[in-house]
Amino acid sequence: MDSLTEINRQDGAPELRARARWLYVILALAITVLVARLVLLQVVEGERYGFLSEHNRVRIKRMPGTRGMIYDRGGHLLVDSRPSFELLFVPEDSDEPENTLRSLARYLERDEKELLDIFEENKKRQAFDEIVLGRDVDWNTVVAVEAHQLDLPGVTVRVRPRRNYETGPTAAHLLGYMGEVNQRQLKVMKDDGYSVGDEIGQFGLERRWEAVLRGQSGGQQFEVDALGRRVRVLSEVPDVPGQTVHLTIDRDLQEAAYEALKGKHGTIVAIDVNNGAILAMASAPTFDPNVFARGIKNDEWKALITDRLRPLANRAIQGQYPPGSTFKVIMAIATLEEGAMHPEAYIHDPGYYFFGNRQFRDWLKGGHGAVNLHRAVVESCDTYFYQAGQRLGVDKIAKWSRAFGLGEKSGAALDDEKGGLIPDTEWKRKRYKQPWLPGETLSVAIGQGYVTATPLQLANMMAAVANGGTLYRPRIVSKVSSVDGTKVQEYPPEKIRTIEIKPETLRRVQNALADVVTNARGTGGAARSPLIQVAGKTGTAQVIEMKGAYLKSEQLSYFSRDHAWFVSYGPVQNPQIAVTVLVEHGGHGGEAAAPLAKKVFEKFAELQKQPQDRRQVAGAGTQRAN
Repeated sequence: MDSLTEINRQDGAPELRARARWLYVILALAITVLVARLVLLQVVEGERYGFLSEHNRVRIKRMPGTRGMIYDRGGHLLVDSRPSFELLFVPEDSDEPENTLRSLARYLERDEKELLDIFEENKKRQAFDEIVLGRDVDWNTVVAVEAHQLDLPGVTVRVRPRRNYETGPTAAHLLGYMGEVNQRQLKVMKDDGYSVGDEIGQFGLERRWEAVLRGQSGGQQFEVDALGRRVRVLSEVPDVPGQTVHLTIDRDLQEAAYEALKGKHGTIVAIDVNNGAILAMASAPTFDPNVFARGIKNDEWKALITDRLRPLANRAIQGQYPPGSTFKVIMAIATLEEGAMHPEAYIHDPGYYFFGNRQFRDWLKGGHGAVNLHRAVVESCDTYFYQAGQRLGVDKIAKWSRAFGLGEKSGAALDDEKGGLIPDTEWKRKRYKQPWLPGETLSVAIGQGYVTATPLQLANMMAAVANGGTLYRPRIVSKVSSVDGTKVQEYPPEKIRTIEIKPETLRRVQNALADVVTNARGTGGAARSPLIQVAGKTGTAQVIEMKGAYLKSEQLSYFSRDHAWFVSYGPVQNPQIAVTVLVEHGGHGGEAAAPLAKKVFEKFAELQKQPQDRRQVAGAGTQRAN
């Protein structure tokens, strides 16, 4: 037996001991790796994996408040919200996000690069935040996603309210549009509760009244399955809908203004002369805000912002144009109030006026002959107002211009309003560090040179002339109410100032403005209507200096042609509405702008004949459309 043990020791024992030692080493290394891995998972990255695990089962989703509606003055719905499908993706729910998106692209027949690009753009988002792959997607997309759900982990379809503009492009510049909140806005409004993917008013009333329309967000805590699909709602905090905004505009009059502008570039503004309420504000070319609601495509956005005709610009408040001969309304008032020229005094107009060594031409080749103030307004005589301007001086012209609201923002609750420019000696000294030259006053006297105004300013100016000298702040919102119709805030008429004008001055100017339309020699005859008596003033504003040449519009390139103006009010005996029309590069105001104003006035007269109760929508503002 001893000999046998000795033999075994000699033959295998050392080898077994060596193997055992290696086994111990391997086991120790394995245990060390396992412990290290446990420490890594439980301690170092425990919080992260805990977060992922919990969110793989329970998720919290914020629900933006349903946006408030917008009505016109008669209770007609202009903007509400409608149900819409959104295509969403949570990459954390998919083991291979890129492959999932490729499969989705195949099922939807979409470009997979487009989906992968969206995925790349959102890689820095918070884990489990949804990536929006499509807004306002069609029913076929919904069916395709639901039918292939097992192949599309992390892809879901959600229903959410989407903005709906009942009037389409008719009031696009006024109402504005919505868009996804961008990174810059998120930084600025980080404390206001906005998150990636939220929508916010980006333009017009939607932006200016964002705080009122937006409402308050709610939220849900819900459980999802392994594919990220919602299984059940665990708890819910309901959202608070936004408030309802009631506008001063009249939808029918707005549509009439929009139709009048068709085929032209410009704007029409209508104001209630007795309280400053904006009744219509149309701008052309225009766009359809519903395109933004469903998610504007890159090529559509690029086309809008690169269009030389600037379809996104609200010309009524953002366009700053030389007012041309419409400025003679101010000149006539200033001339009478300052006693610069006697109203019955005549000057001779041969068709030009020499000042220094420069000839200032009249628009009428050959001139108007003997002209007093009344005839100068009716026939829009440049030569008369050259001399009136010379006697007044630019500072007195500026004083009366500013009294009527020119050269400053009106303060209407609209976005990006411009102020125009009324020059004087001090302005030029500060702006150019040069003295004012007397010859420059002659250009200002006919609404050219440095002077510019917005169409809204000129409409408000005519409202003040019509009502006897009260300048109201233009209003666009009359009141705000809660979703159940309870009044929250009312916005009554606001008087900016009362302009001190002699009654005799107003009477003379108003008579002249009436004759502009009714007199056979008046330049505004195209606004004459059997339905309503209109008073107004035409204007033809030069875009380029003609240097004495008399050229027809057709002889100039489109962007060099004159702007056509018509500023007006009516009815003459009992003024109620002021209308300003601007047709960009339209040529003469009497030919291009006055006929458009006539259409708006006639629509207004037609609406006035309708019983108020037939135009008022019963219970407006008490029900939600979504």
